[in-house]
Amino acid sequence: MTKLLLRLFVKDSGDTENPEVRRSCGKFAGIVGILTNFFLFVLKIVAGTVSHSIAITADAVNNLSDSLSSVVTLMGFKLASKPADREHPFGHARFEYLSGLIVSIMIFVVGVQFARDSFEKIFHPENTVFGLAEVCVLAASILIKLWQCAFYRSVGKRTASETLVAAAADSRTDVVSTAVVLAGMLVTRFTGYNLDGCLGLAVAVLILITGYRLIRATSNPLIGTAPPEKLVDDIYRTIRETDGIIGVHDLAIHDYGPGRCFASVHCEVPAERNILVSHDIIDNIEHRFLTEKGIHIVIHMDPIITDDPRTNELHKNVLAMVQTISPEVTMHDFRVVWGPTHANVVFDVCVPFGFRLNDQELAAAVGDGIRKINPHYYAVVTVDHDYVPKENENGGKQ
Repeated sequence: MTKLLLRLFVKDSGDTENPEVRRSCGKFAGIVGILTNFFLFVLKIVAGTVSHSIAITADAVNNLSDSLSSVVTLMGFKLASKPADREHPFGHARFEYLSGLIVSIMIFVVGVQFARDSFEKIFHPENTVFGLAEVCVLAASILIKLWQCAFYRSVGKRTASETLVAAAADSRTDVVSTAVVLAGMLVTRFTGYNLDGCLGLAVAVLILITGYRLIRATSNPLIGTAPPEKLVDDIYRTIRETDGIIGVHDLAIHDYGPGRCFASVHCEVPAERNILVSHDIIDNIEHRFLTEKGIHIVIHMDPIITDDPRTNELHKNVLAMVQTISPEVTMHDFRVVWGPTHANVVFDVCVPFGFRLNDQELAAAVGDGIRKINPHYYAVVTVDHDYVPKENENGGKQ
């Protein structure tokens, strides 16, 4: 069903890697949400008013908030498609993340409102009137919301949209809350116990839990999270497979919204090779990432001496020493400044967040290890921290 709708209303709907197609899918999902949620709101507000039920009314207004959320989602996709400008050189794609956060906050606020109203109904109950019409309205609502959840989830997965995934989760919660209202209504009908206020509170709690979880999920991309391991592996693998590259490190990835990925990385090249040749290799890698993967990557070139046996032997010994401190520590940018009386051993070490030693303690431990190798060697160490899943010297993940 979802495929058919997308095929009918979105041009080239299968090409979701295309930013324009992705935005069109998001906009279409927003329009579907506005129409279906507003339709359910009208049905339920009439049913809730006729039956004097706070639970049904709460469910109705929840659908209205969903409709407004769909408006925000639609606006988010539209604003995210704006091109970069002087004030926003990295584009406006994060508007999609922002719209998802706004939707989540709206859901939470609705939950607070209905929790308050339900408490009022518990302490000051009113007689409710339930009939076949109300049952049919709630049953139809459950079926529509089930379809809506599947629709949002399908489009969200196709387009990798956190906003639509959040909308799918909200629809799933709506199914549960409406089912609770329907079950309670039947219990009241056949037993005489007025559970309306309690059911309204149960719906409010479900809304609050969903809102809280969605606020956490949608705020993470705005705060900044670690990049997906699949993306990191792809970048490392692509660079390492290029002839002329002998090492990769210091990868940093910045997410400015769907389709707006920027990255920087250091690539080690043989120092004895012509610098223009190495520079051309680097340029080709940057161009390949931009044209094939849509990633704006900037590569810093690190020349490494590979034809000096004495330096190579010391590199091997220093690497072994660093690994004795901790297997989590990696080393790169290794070079040696040889002098008549001593040698400066210059390199960087990289550690994960939460490492047991602080930067000063690690630098001191490395310096002691260097002097144990040779008392005339002095370490010049820079401590780096990982911003992506860690890789070792051989390219394997630790």
